[in-house]
Amino acid sequence: MENAAYVGLSRQMTLRRELDIVANNIANADTTGFKVEQLLIGTEVGERARNAFVRPGVSFVLDNGVGRDYGQAALEQTGRDLDFAIEGEGAFFKLNDGSGEAYTRDGAFTLDAEGRLTTEGGAAVQGDAGEIILDRSLGEPAVAADGAISQNGATVGRLSIVRFDTLAALEKGGDGLYRNASNAAAVEATDARVRQGMLEGSNVNPILEITNLIEIQRAYESVTRMIEQTNDLSRRSVERLGRVG
Repeated sequence: MENAAYVGLSRQMTLRRELDIVANNIANADTTGFKVEQLLIGTEVGERARNAFVRPGVSFVLDNGVGRDYGQAALEQTGRDLDFAIEGEGAFFKLNDGSGEAYTRDGAFTLDAEGRLTTEGGAAVQGDAGEIILDRSLGEPAVAADGAISQNGATVGRLSIVRFDTLAALEKGGDGLYRNASNAAAVEATDARVRQGMLEGSNVNPILEITNLIEIQRAYESVTRMIEQTNDLSRRSVERLGRVG
């Protein structure tokens, strides 16, 4: 197989990965707190398909991982007292799901049997002093913009809202959670604001993602044609050499 065909195959592999990512973006266009993703593409110089001495190494298309846009999405009014949204890019609710600290932008919380504030998946929402426990007999909580929670006029806790100096420290997990995959320490997001009775939507632009989907499909078809033409050229060259011989 010619060098061009190998390069084409490397591009097809990244296009298939891009297709999966874009399809996932579209599927999560209505997921609370979801952040749009894209494939990071680079080049990798590899050995030539032939042991020729006239050209340098071949540059293949390389999958450099997934990039994520943590930009602010629109806030949607729900009217539910245990729904919270963060107004401020790169800030997260701090959680503990039993296996360690986790972070999320999905503020659709609930109370467990003990009155702990948790996510729908059961992760405990963290406050400045640890877990946040509410007394149902005191009525619905009120949450201030700085995350302070009060019941019946008395402060009972404060939501821990944090951010990282570099968002590359975060690794995506399940249930809309992120984990710290580095030694970076979370710091208090003093400029972020909490909005009660609201949830942050997804920052996916469906029209843009559908356009990306079409472009990926067209690019894949184009590379496929290029590989077929390269193979056809090689076949005809061998046939002509055979006739000459």
